[in-house]
Amino acid sequence: MRCPFCEADDTKVVDSRLASAGASVRRRRECQDCNERFTTFETAELALPRIIKSDAKHEPFDEEKLKRGFARALEKRPVTCDDIDSAINRIKHRLHTCGERELSSQMLGEWVMEELRRLDEVAYVRFASVYRSFQDVSAFQEEIERLRRDDMIDLADSVTLLAGHNNKPS
Repeated sequence: MRCPFCEADDTKVVDSRLASAGASVRRRRECQDCNERFTTFETAELALPRIIKSDAKHEPFDEEKLKRGFARALEKRPVTCDDIDSAINRIKHRLHTCGERELSSQMLGEWVMEELRRLDEVAYVRFASVYRSFQDVSAFQEEIERLRRDDMIDLADSVTLLAGHNNKPS
């Protein structure tokens, strides 16, 4: 790799570590000519599916656009940057492993809503209101009721699971 200081081609790796939860490698390098040190990051370059918009246009997946959407939905919400990065990485992982060359924007939007719901229900409703084009307050109420019903089902499933576990003979 070329030295960013003197542009010499002869650099040496002096340290390598995993970064971004194993998604990249951080390398410390030293130029053999000017002895300056610098850091590089190496990531696998995997092809992501193209996104098919609702108007049938195709566009490449745009991670920055995804980040902006998360940032808007989560504005002034108590969610850490690490949690947001993890959610985005889960979506990217799904994109890499879905096995498709193209993916509808609707499917991607559903994945985003799943992640937002996991992170913060207020952010989820914010995003859903735009994504699903809520027209009035009743649409918000219906979505909130759906959240409550789903939460009650999840709670009931947990109670049933725990009750079954506690009733097992020792």
